[in-house]
Amino acid sequence: MGKEIPAEAPWDAPHAADWDRMSMQQLIDKICWTKAAKAFATLFVNINVTSEPYEVSALWFLWYVKQCGGTTRIFSVTNGGQERKFVGGSGQITERILERLKGKVKLERPVIRIDRSGDNVVVETLNHELYEGKYVISAIPPGLTTKIHFNPELPSKRNQLIHRLPMGSVIKCMMYYKEAFWKKMDYCGSMFIEDEEAPISVTLDDTKPDGSVPAIMGFILTRKAYRLAYISKEERKRKICELYAKVLGTEEALHPVHYEEKNWSAEQYSGGCYTAYFPPGIMSQYGRIIRQPVGRIYFAGTETATQWSGYMEGAVQAGERAAREVLCSMGKISESEIWRTEPESKDVPAFPITTTFWERNLPSVPGLLCLLGCSSVFTSLAAAGLFAYKKGLLVQN
Repeated sequence: MGKEIPAEAPWDAPHAADWDRMSMQQLIDKICWTKAAKAFATLFVNINVTSEPYEVSALWFLWYVKQCGGTTRIFSVTNGGQERKFVGGSGQITERILERLKGKVKLERPVIRIDRSGDNVVVETLNHELYEGKYVISAIPPGLTTKIHFNPELPSKRNQLIHRLPMGSVIKCMMYYKEAFWKKMDYCGSMFIEDEEAPISVTLDDTKPDGSVPAIMGFILTRKAYRLAYISKEERKRKICELYAKVLGTEEALHPVHYEEKNWSAEQYSGGCYTAYFPPGIMSQYGRIIRQPVGRIYFAGTETATQWSGYMEGAVQAGERAAREVLCSMGKISESEIWRTEPESKDVPAFPITTTFWERNLPSVPGLLCLLGCSSVFTSLAAAGLFAYKKGLLVQN
């Protein structure tokens, strides 16, 4: 289904309207035949977009997986969406940009008003500072734009869009241990837990590359994040440790040396994590507005990307695209250069996803039933022919 959806314009897919009216829950119920398949499909949605299948559009989710390279790429650690980390932390990127810009970056300045009625665009912050420029690039989640007053007002479609895109829900949990005991047990530290009573649904080993600071990173996702937000941090820690002890089969998991967590749903200036999602019926109607500038205001942010939207990769692509749109408006580059593709990293290239013959050719359940049905028809015809021949009803030439 994803092959039908253009990464740059999912709303133009042949079945966009039909798929957008359908939630992922409806699609799962339609194509998944077993309890196990439905449970894993639900977990797959929960993990990738921190939302429930009934909350998200099938068109949007199919597009989301497609533009992240497909089901294997988005879900994998090695050669996939969870593979790469930065030695020293990815926060260094913004810290070093901050150093290079030498005082031009203003922190703790929430924007409350953008006025584009004059020759320049005027931006006002919460502490009533004013900044003026020819152009503005907004790189915040679409929903947070509702906290800004615009003069003139936003166009109706843009205004409607930003009121229709909620954020996902997740609590990210870091459990630190004296040693990586799971490695002694020949476990990689990655767990997928379908138990509805379990606080954590998925984990990854977050030990440093040199083996120091052993840690398991776990995610409390969507409906569980909602439920567990009401208990204390210590209670969440206890529940997670007990879960890890049960899954890994060792009491060592009960004795962490430290615990950290981040409830992204409580974060005022993101509203949730990892990304804004499209509920059913929104993408086909309003999706094409997501990157459209409003006068001299241009829009970036990972939600506007066409590759790895929802990830840092998508945020970088979106920022570069928005910057080129401004450069084009200034007459410094041509329109054809706006969507210039950056060369892939030579140090850490993405390798092709390989599949086995059976992975490529095994039929779906409906396909298998059809195959069996056809086989039974052929078998019946052959039996009828043999019977007719033995009774002399068929003459051999």
